[in-house]
Amino acid sequence: MKDSTHTLPAGSPVDSPLSHASSGGTVLDSAYSWYALFIMAVACALSYIDRQLLNLLVDPVRHSLQITDTQVSLVQGAAFVSAYLIAVPIYGRLADTTNRRNVLVAGICAWSVFTALCGRAESYGELFAFRFFVGASEACIIPVCYSLIADYFSAQRMPRAVSLFHVAPLVGSGVSLVVGGLVFALANNVRTLLPILNTLAVWQMAFVLIGLPGLLVAAVVFLTVREPTRSQTTHPKAADRPYTVRETATFIWTRRGFYVRFYLSIGMFAIVILGLPAWLPTFLIRVHGAARATIGFQFGVVVIICATVGILIGPWISSAIFEKRGRSDALLRTAAWSMIAAAICCAAVPFTPDVTSTLAVTAAAVFFFSLPTGIMPTTIQLATPSRMRGTVGAFYTFSSQSIGFGLGPTSIALMTDKVFQDPKMVGSSIAIVCPIASVIACWLLFSSLKHYRRLLEERKANGALNAA
Repeated sequence: MKDSTHTLPAGSPVDSPLSHASSGGTVLDSAYSWYALFIMAVACALSYIDRQLLNLLVDPVRHSLQITDTQVSLVQGAAFVSAYLIAVPIYGRLADTTNRRNVLVAGICAWSVFTALCGRAESYGELFAFRFFVGASEACIIPVCYSLIADYFSAQRMPRAVSLFHVAPLVGSGVSLVVGGLVFALANNVRTLLPILNTLAVWQMAFVLIGLPGLLVAAVVFLTVREPTRSQTTHPKAADRPYTVRETATFIWTRRGFYVRFYLSIGMFAIVILGLPAWLPTFLIRVHGAARATIGFQFGVVVIICATVGILIGPWISSAIFEKRGRSDALLRTAAWSMIAAAICCAAVPFTPDVTSTLAVTAAAVFFFSLPTGIMPTTIQLATPSRMRGTVGAFYTFSSQSIGFGLGPTSIALMTDKVFQDPKMVGSSIAIVCPIASVIACWLLFSSLKHYRRLLEERKANGALNAA
């Protein structure tokens, strides 16, 4: 493989993050690349803290606003995802054609404000509307950050970088549970320190306290992260120009054997990764009598630890098991097999006799469904030209959010409300919905392997992977 390092102009400093931020050049895999990745990961974690907080607050919100599980699931899913789906193609196009850093800053500011406004909601309609705008603003995170990461790192380092980035969403989900639990446990102390929150219910207070600090993260992104040089990952002699919408659509459509299967598998996988955390705390509270503050902390710690280990070990498993056997599709194979393991763990949830055993089964499920989360975005970035990565990343998140948020929490709630007609059967609903989605995702990935290998060969023949 050719040397993939881009150099800065002569005399430019390369060690300080701030000095890199003021330069127009980019050094792939440099100290500044890792710094920028860390800041993007913090922003991504923040977005997941904001969007997943509601998972711990299902019953308080339901009782306060006098709504059903299905209505809560619509706030978790439909309100968020409908706006997300409208906005994400726009952000994808912006990531391919304009300054990505500025788009990210605007998105962080917007979702932070609207998350805080969820804490001012006094009716179901207001909460639904504020969640809609949270979804619209958080849609920027994946297409923008995927595109930036691909221009900060070489093809060799990209799997590790993307895996580290994807620690953020699951850690953010865990932190939201921990912080939400602490707010419940320390509500009176918080009111003493911040009398302005006295009029708010505890669940409203949680949204305000978690939403507003995001403005500080936006300031850090604006002041220290700069737009990297876009890499040329088509033919080495190709001009670095934006592709038209028609050219991008043609590229994806002519390779639909891979892209369609891949995007559908992401959606099925997202049902598991969004559906299980959305309802497991409620299962523990309703069925096993767990205290909300306690289970928020315990489940949050499980998610943070197991998700981090799963994401970081994913590339190593791919390399140790499949790449050493000469499998060019090693990343996708690892993802497919991990989904089978996750299905088995999810199916065991309603059969656990107590909180401890439930958390043990959940820890295994979180580990296995975390393995693909850093691997799968890497596969699609390596297979796609730089000036299309924002759009392709937008389709990636479009599929995951439309199917995952659209069907994940709501399908579990509908199973509980309409099929079992018993709130305490939520564990059985999890055990039906999540394994079925995992098996479908696995089948789609295995059927896409030959198409992915063909696409990698095409890119390698054009020198694209060397240039990446």
